[in-house]
Amino acid sequence: MRSTCTSIGTLKAERQTQGMELGEVEIVRVVELHGEFGPLREIVPGLPDPAPAWLAPDHHSPTGGMLAAAQTWVLRVGGRTVLVDTGVGNDRVRPNPLFTGWQTDFLERLTAVVDPAAVDVVINTHVHADHVGWNTRLEDGEWVPTFPNARYLIPRADAEYFKGTAVHDDSIAPIIDAGLATLWENSFRVDSALELEAAPGHTPGSSVLRLRSGGDRAVFVGDLVHSPYQVTDPLCNSVFCLDEGQARASRRRVLARAAAEHELVVPAHFGGHGAVEVAERGDGFAITGWAGFETP
Repeated sequence: MRSTCTSIGTLKAERQTQGMELGEVEIVRVVELHGEFGPLREIVPGLPDPAPAWLAPDHHSPTGGMLAAAQTWVLRVGGRTVLVDTGVGNDRVRPNPLFTGWQTDFLERLTAVVDPAAVDVVINTHVHADHVGWNTRLEDGEWVPTFPNARYLIPRADAEYFKGTAVHDDSIAPIIDAGLATLWENSFRVDSALELEAAPGHTPGSSVLRLRSGGDRAVFVGDLVHSPYQVTDPLCNSVFCLDEGQARASRRRVLARAAAEHELVVPAHFGGHGAVEVAERGDGFAITGWAGFETP
């Protein structure tokens, strides 16, 4: 399956579903599309030229593209199912042509993992088009909740900031109108294993989800980092960060805690093995290990 935006890069849906366990939490990765999402040095302008060789082949293509994934993380914890971010979605019209007109079988592949009606919680780490798209689906010309029995956790700051945009109109407003949204601020306890925490800068409401189960730790960091290079240089923002100073401060703080508390760092868009272990090194961090997910 390919995006309609083949001029920007070749995006494929293949080898989509992979899982692992942390403590008592099962984590399943469901990839919507994987491939080149644009020129890496345009997306992460602070990247050296040439890009570090170690980013290839999983994160940097021979043509200079950023290899990445749109994906959803499915967590099974305490008898409940939690989704972290919901990708781009079908039938969307977006200012960014990369996210316009997608038609994938993502929902069918997700349904092979969990019945949408059985999802208990949907977490949007922030309100960008590639994180909230499958909040809803188009039915008889109307946007309806894809997960009708779920509680959607949406950062209040982003829900307010993006009012009046297409992404709010088709992916956030229908959730609020259906009475399924919880708009939260600062922090939000999901359950005994999961807690949301504000990490603003990329957007006003950007957040991370911390997982603690037994002796295992992880943090789902959304778009805190787009490229592994930003782990090694936390001052390096993506072009999409709205408040550059806040984004750097949030990135540094979250990565420092991940290093100190041995949290697996799980970004929204990493291809390759999907997540990293980090350790503090001078002014930045070193990647000391990769998660066990297969490369898409």
